[in-house]
Amino acid sequence: MDFLLSEEQRVIQKTVRDFAQKEVAPSAAERDEEERFDRHLFTKMAELGLTGIPWPETYGGIGSDYLSYAIAVEELSRVCAATGVTLSAHLSLASGPIFAFGTEYQKETYLTGLAEGTKLGAYGLTEPGSGSDAAAMKTTAVKDGRHFVLNGSKVFITNGGEADIYLIFASTSLEKKQRGVSAFIVEKDFPGFTIGKKERKLGIRSSPTTEIRMNNCRVPEENVLGNVGDGFKIAMQTLDGGRNGIAAQAVGIAQGALDAAVQYAKERKQFGKPIAKMQGISFKLADMAVKVEAARLLTYQAAWRESEGLSYGNESAMSKLFASDTAMEVTTEAVQVFGGYGYMKEYPVERFMRDAKVTQLYEGTNEILRSVISKQLFPGDL
Repeated sequence: MDFLLSEEQRVIQKTVRDFAQKEVAPSAAERDEEERFDRHLFTKMAELGLTGIPWPETYGGIGSDYLSYAIAVEELSRVCAATGVTLSAHLSLASGPIFAFGTEYQKETYLTGLAEGTKLGAYGLTEPGSGSDAAAMKTTAVKDGRHFVLNGSKVFITNGGEADIYLIFASTSLEKKQRGVSAFIVEKDFPGFTIGKKERKLGIRSSPTTEIRMNNCRVPEENVLGNVGDGFKIAMQTLDGGRNGIAAQAVGIAQGALDAAVQYAKERKQFGKPIAKMQGISFKLADMAVKVEAARLLTYQAAWRESEGLSYGNESAMSKLFASDTAMEVTTEAVQVFGGYGYMKEYPVERFMRDAKVTQLYEGTNEILRSVISKQLFPGDL
């Protein structure tokens, strides 16, 4: 069993780490405060090839793997979780299904632009009345000649309003429930497609989260992804890969908080010595480091399995569950290490703590993930 990263993966890790420190970190607090998305940063990521990490060069990618993608999300999230999730949603949620299920026309028309970063992608599954129960969606798609007419709304759309391409799930047969769900590639300029309100959030504030609405939105039939009725399967498989991205985001957040706490503990003096020399602080930091590394190993394992074409659904559920809980715990402890200063916006740990919370909520709440994992313990028995 080889735990070493390949030379290519190490190069990607260093490249993204340098980019994150030089280009992303300096404006992270300001963008968070202003709730401002910076498309220029996404363009710079595209220039580095990050927007197409796992996709073949044929479609504008760099032909790497899913572990490299996870590493990139981790390194970005180490300084700015909002930038990390921008890339995660773009790659795993919007681009991934087109690569896995798309026709050659769809890959050439949409995946290439997404991989090259000239287009930004988003994913629309959740509705006001259907979150964890995705099959209960009310958005409909009715066939009309060579088009489908979509009506309904989606909420909590990462990259919403900024994205150019949206993967939208709608019911082509409400009575069939999950077997009646279909997936559609929707361009932002399609008639009847509009952006609703922008959400104001606790964390990842420079990542836009919006509602989207479809009012008689006409989508060409060639934009159906997979077959009509395959949408629920596509959505669930996509979320498995998306969880790898969110696990990586959580690891990055936790590592960033740990980095800040270690540095502060070396510099902050109380009772005539650095607080790092106090056992209460040094042991706390040691526990934080162990949990971050455990979360990283789980995350890398799941991403490696996806890269190797092995089953990874249960592993991605475990990594996202553990990494997100770790991120919440480690960031909270980091604030504690900083004491009263940790509660102030002058230091980054309060932002890390706010950012960490959402990793326990999206791409499947941790309660849903515990349900997924527990079912694997009793196959066919319950």
